[in-house]
Amino acid sequence: MEIVILHYSELDRDTLYDILELRMSVFVVEQECAYMDIDGRDADAYHLIYRDNGEIKGYLRILKPGAFFEEASVGRVIAVDRREGIASRMVSSAMDFIRDYLHESRIRIESQVYATGLYEKLGFVKDGEEFLEDGIPHIQMVYGC
Repeated sequence: MEIVILHYSELDRDTLYDILELRMSVFVVEQECAYMDIDGRDADAYHLIYRDNGEIKGYLRILKPGAFFEEASVGRVIAVDRREGIASRMVSSAMDFIRDYLHESRIRIESQVYATGLYEKLGFVKDGEEFLEDGIPHIQMVYGC
């Protein structure tokens, strides 16, 4: 098992294809949500990839401050094998990267409401009211406030 964080410019086309296929399978097909997952932010993002035996088993995207929120942000979190701690490990690694590489202490996310417990365990706090994003309940959360 390995976690790597690559800037978009470092992704080879097969890895990018695998990432986009995984994101589509979860966010569009599984969640039955027709929306534009490719939102124009990937090219300036860092992409955390969790591999097990060469296969992508987890993914998330890290955005620099100003790319979406004023703060750095984490999103598109996917763990293929759920309830095994993979998402927690990935988000924790992303938080370390944001602190150590981007030199940022605040992180803002838009969490699906069902996943807020995961982020609360990592130190995020709810910031605002619930809202619908593509028909799915979300809430903003912040770390380092």
